[in-house]
Amino acid sequence: MKISILVKSFVGAAAMIAAVGPALAAAQSTPSPVTLKGDVMLEKTVTENGVSKIELSEPKVVIPGDRLLFTTRYRNEGAQAVTNFVVTNPLPSAVALTADGAQGTEVSVDGGKSWGQLGSLKVAGAQGAERAATPADVTHIRWTIPAIAPGASGEVQYHGIVR
Repeated sequence: MKISILVKSFVGAAAMIAAVGPALAAAQSTPSPVTLKGDVMLEKTVTENGVSKIELSEPKVVIPGDRLLFTTRYRNEGAQAVTNFVVTNPLPSAVALTADGAQGTEVSVDGGKSWGQLGSLKVAGAQGAERAATPADVTHIRWTIPAIAPGASGEVQYHGIVR
């Protein structure tokens, strides 16, 4: 069974993260046995007594430059394995993918029309000439999970920076 899921996430008016919206089935005629839950956390590096650590908190207020961690958790509630499960996350317009955020994933720089590894994608530059796409150009990110056994769960994540 091949299933494609679209997870929508939104960033509020440059100051607040509204929420990660509900998962929507994309181009699917039968209900998916896979459930999705998304969330967003504010990621801060805190140094105490000379030791640095990462702290995650609910992003009540964000400012440009803040680092966010977007997570989509999945679980197969069905009785059969699900294969080639696709999770697609559109990036909120107020968020840019971090430089390391595209490693090992497929991304789109054209609103989800075409996909590839970031290093292989091009966009129109300021003068109309093509240039190599950068993490800031990414509009969507997706993962293909080869198989999810009945009752199995997992998660996919990406980091973004508030513009």
